[in-house]
Amino acid sequence: MRANRRTVLSGLSAGLGVLAAPALIRAEAASARIVVIGGGFGGATAARYLLKYNPALKVTLVEPATSFITCPFSNLFLAGLRSWDSITHSYDGLKAAGVEVIHATAEQIDGVAKKVTLSDGLVLDYDRLVLSPGIDIKWGALEGYDEAAAGLAPHAWKAGPQTLLLKAQLEAMQDGGTFVMSITDGAFRCPPGPYERASMVAHYLKHNKPKSKILLLDSKDKFSKQSLFQQGWAALYGDMIEWVGVDDDGRVTRVDAASLTVETAFGERHKADVLNVVPPQKAGRIADRAGVTNETGWVPVKGNSFESAQVAGIYVIGDATIAAPMPKSGFVANTQAKVAAAAIIAELAGREPAPASFVNTCYSLVGQDWGISVAGVYYFDGETLAEREGAGGVSPIDADASFRQAEASYGAGWYASVSADIWGTTP
Repeated sequence: MRANRRTVLSGLSAGLGVLAAPALIRAEAASARIVVIGGGFGGATAARYLLKYNPALKVTLVEPATSFITCPFSNLFLAGLRSWDSITHSYDGLKAAGVEVIHATAEQIDGVAKKVTLSDGLVLDYDRLVLSPGIDIKWGALEGYDEAAAGLAPHAWKAGPQTLLLKAQLEAMQDGGTFVMSITDGAFRCPPGPYERASMVAHYLKHNKPKSKILLLDSKDKFSKQSLFQQGWAALYGDMIEWVGVDDDGRVTRVDAASLTVETAFGERHKADVLNVVPPQKAGRIADRAGVTNETGWVPVKGNSFESAQVAGIYVIGDATIAAPMPKSGFVANTQAKVAAAAIIAELAGREPAPASFVNTCYSLVGQDWGISVAGVYYFDGETLAEREGAGGVSPIDADASFRQAEASYGAGWYASVSADIWGTTP
């Protein structure tokens, strides 16, 4: 049977369409506009690596602050072991790499129309959106602890003015005073963070106000790297630090910031000279407005791409996500951002993202030359995120002084390298 001219032309046209499709996809991918909200460990990494993976993309980073102050190493600032400038990073390196940086606050997101409305009224269209909103405090979830209370009893769980306030309070505290920290349970940024902070406050007090005490009131019965921290506390600070877990009435149920007093579940009251509250937390506010949070206040994501499980075209990374067993850490945000950026590139090109793999190493400083760490390797098993058995682990409990000193050095090296990787700056 002979084909007629219309059939031949129709077939040829279809064939040309198939041949042209990859070129069309490449063109669409090259002209795609990606908006990234949040300029911390996750967002800044995503912006930089999207352009590394495809320099033709149009990448805009939205971040209200003109410089980023890191929570990692902010505890060292409290101890006097780091300067403020050394934990502060500008966005000049990202601008030089081709990222458009807009210093404004994202106020609204329309996931259907794919538009972001900024605080200055500017509306940005996007093809794909990356959210790295960090955390917000659940004000009022702990009785008595609201924004006004944080001005008297700082949380300092967002590095910046709160960190400076806590530092000033420590410096003003009398020798022989008591530093009290209330530690929440549930999910929060940097699980080892409260215990490193206690260590660094102890370092400061030992060298400046040695008659002082530290009381940790904890809503949990165990914590990250517990045996390593407690070993270091005993060796370096004697009985200066007292930790009270939930089983011994460590759960704080009420804060009276005006009197710097907390009340525990069984009604015991503790008076502080400096009161530091690590409060209940949730994903940053813009995540709620984007419709990507669930009833927990955090963001469920697809484990192989970190695309929102609730709104297509929005990718969420960093502390805001539900990504257990990965902790909420700067290292994790950095690695999640690279996976999400690669997934976006693949999706724009019409491909499935590569199998996702992640790593985390968290260094904590117990003393100036006493470092400890925990590491983990994670992957997407086709259904959920999982930890790779036999990989990672914690510092050995029986390590000698040279090992602890080396880990302190490795932590400083990690911070320098990740800062260069993200912002192009070396502290």
